[in-house]
Amino acid sequence: MSHSPIDLLAILDLEPIEVNLFRGRSPKTGLQRVFGGQVIGQAMVAACLTVESWLPHSLHCYFMLPGDPQSPIIYRVERLRDGKSYSTRRVTAIQRGNAIFSIIASFHAEEQGPFDHQDKMPDMPSPEKLTAGELSNRPIFPESPEFIRDYYAIELRPVEIGRYFGQKIDDGRIHVWIKISAKLPDDPALHRCALAYASDFSLLDAVMARHGSTLFDERLRRTSLDHAMWFHRPFRADDWLLYARDSPSAQGGRGLARGLIFKRDGRLVASVIQEGSIRERR
Repeated sequence: MSHSPIDLLAILDLEPIEVNLFRGRSPKTGLQRVFGGQVIGQAMVAACLTVESWLPHSLHCYFMLPGDPQSPIIYRVERLRDGKSYSTRRVTAIQRGNAIFSIIASFHAEEQGPFDHQDKMPDMPSPEKLTAGELSNRPIFPESPEFIRDYYAIELRPVEIGRYFGQKIDDGRIHVWIKISAKLPDDPALHRCALAYASDFSLLDAVMARHGSTLFDERLRRTSLDHAMWFHRPFRADDWLLYARDSPSAQGGRGLARGLIFKRDGRLVASVIQEGSIRERR
């Protein structure tokens, strides 16, 4: 596997090829399949390129086929609705004539509402008090923070480090500080696309944590089935954000994971839900 840090801005820089059609490419990392977050992020960029001024407030998507990193991905945007306050876009990701991914994104004009509340951020150590070295120095950890930074452009500072080495978390509540490793331009839409990209990384870990298993357990196969996300308040994806995750249910070869994403000042900026297929290898 070639070791070359990826450029997230280049990944999210789509090529327009026709009205409502865009081409995206994968980084040359040697990974066997396209990272799901990449397809989410690129599809969101395609949707944003067809909406003026308004920001996305929610997305709902399905993964249908694994993406081939050796081939470009075509993103076809359908303009489903343009209203006075909301716009809706459907984006289909296509490789070799087959739909591999589909997303519906909703955009909202900024307005003031009658209510404003949020859940409280968990009390966790700051990212500066957590070091990546403890993970990097343990040979059992196959994807070190350096690997994740170079191959996914994501910086991580896990709080419950023991769970990466088999510690069982009975309620599945785990926390990680996360941010995009590159400095991003001052474009709020781009920051939402970048956080959508990062939100897919290891979300199903919350399912594994309840059983003392890890994402690196080779006895299991894990595949994201769907992904939903809501954006609540302004943020920068290149600043540290606390990703609080849990898993309320797993059954029938599927596991459900939820996430709340907070700024350092305690403001809730996004919510995420994902279901994945989790099966034993045969």
